[in-house]
Amino acid sequence: MRKPIVAVVGRPNVGKSTFFNKITGKKISIVKDKPGVTRDRIYCDAEWCGKAFTVIDTGGIELKSQDEMWMHIKKQAEIAVETSDVILFMCDVKGGLTASDIEVASMLRKSNKPIVLAVNKLDNYDETLLYDYYELGLGTPIGISCEQGKGLGDLLDEICSYFDAVDVSEDDETVKIAIVGKPNAGKSSLTNKLLGFDRTIVSGIAGTTRDAIDTPFTYDGKKFTLIDTAGIRKKKSVHEDVEYYSVVRALGAIRRADVCLVVVDSTEGLTEQDVKILGYVHEQGKPSVVVMNKWDLVEKDTFTIEKFRKKLDADLAFMDYYKSVFISAKTGQRAEKILSIALECLDNARRRISTGTLNDLIGDAVRTTDPPTKHGRRLKIYYTVQDGVEPPTFIMFVNNQELMHFSYKRFLENTIRNAFDFSGTPIKLIVREKAEEEE
Repeated sequence: MRKPIVAVVGRPNVGKSTFFNKITGKKISIVKDKPGVTRDRIYCDAEWCGKAFTVIDTGGIELKSQDEMWMHIKKQAEIAVETSDVILFMCDVKGGLTASDIEVASMLRKSNKPIVLAVNKLDNYDETLLYDYYELGLGTPIGISCEQGKGLGDLLDEICSYFDAVDVSEDDETVKIAIVGKPNAGKSSLTNKLLGFDRTIVSGIAGTTRDAIDTPFTYDGKKFTLIDTAGIRKKKSVHEDVEYYSVVRALGAIRRADVCLVVVDSTEGLTEQDVKILGYVHEQGKPSVVVMNKWDLVEKDTFTIEKFRKKLDADLAFMDYYKSVFISAKTGQRAEKILSIALECLDNARRRISTGTLNDLIGDAVRTTDPPTKHGRRLKIYYTVQDGVEPPTFIMFVNNQELMHFSYKRFLENTIRNAFDFSGTPIKLIVREKAEEEE
């Protein structure tokens, strides 16, 4: 049984994200006293008195605005309402009951779903300040202060009163895929193409996705969670503090993902910033796919794709295991291949090699290419074991770590890669000393 879903909606800057962060116990939504900071739907699990549920934080609704961004935000909030089981409608007592509140309430009533009315920023409780909100026709308003944590218990009791018993078990079989890259490379367009519906805000304006957004879905019988993230700019290009936190969150998404799709704008080619992002993915030990997007906009001849691959080989020499795919998120060209390639990379990252097979391989490599010597001492490799997966990690026990030259270590890594398919994933080779055994 799935967890009930609660959508938090209201006009801009009434405290929805502060409430979201308070009850989930995490600073997931970006909180700033500025309308329009939360633009997409943010999901997170929460629990109250043993009842587990999922909360969706939404951008503020401005029904009458014709601004492109506000219209996008409205659409995202409408989808959140549509997918929710209970709606938390939040107002702001300091701003008073507004015409916008009345319009949003009217829209929510059409959903025919349970609606809980909360009036925020009631730092000093005064029941008379709540009387106006009965006009919304949504039942008894509950006065709260998200900033101070007042009234949240009563509010959560009311929300949970609409829940049936829920299954709080987590599904460890879900594959988490982070979609990362520079701003405006087409990450949100790719997310929407893979999901088959408009999940995130897609606009020609760079930086329209500011949060890392999780969306669960099923494809070919397998469960996935797509994490669409904000574009990662160069540090010197990050001026807004809001954008800074978005970048931090995108890097966090990489760390918690099982596999990463690094989206590159083919019309620009692989840039220094793209390489830095891939370097971070590599350092985190994550399997990845280099997604060359906007391939439909590249002028091509017989040798175009070969030229691109040579450039990738040169710039990504530090991760020569990379796998790439050339797509167009806009037209859908080759987009259907991405998930199968991502799963292939993840399978390789989870590959295990038996100790016997591994030592036979390393033994043959040592016999064909002598280990290095230093000051008259030769490197001895006693045995090798696989210590873990994601990334595949191998521990090599030797007589002296200092005798392991980086070039020989690289040779041994390549030996393992040539024997087993670890394409699309980094591997780690750890060298440890073991006292020489007495003969």
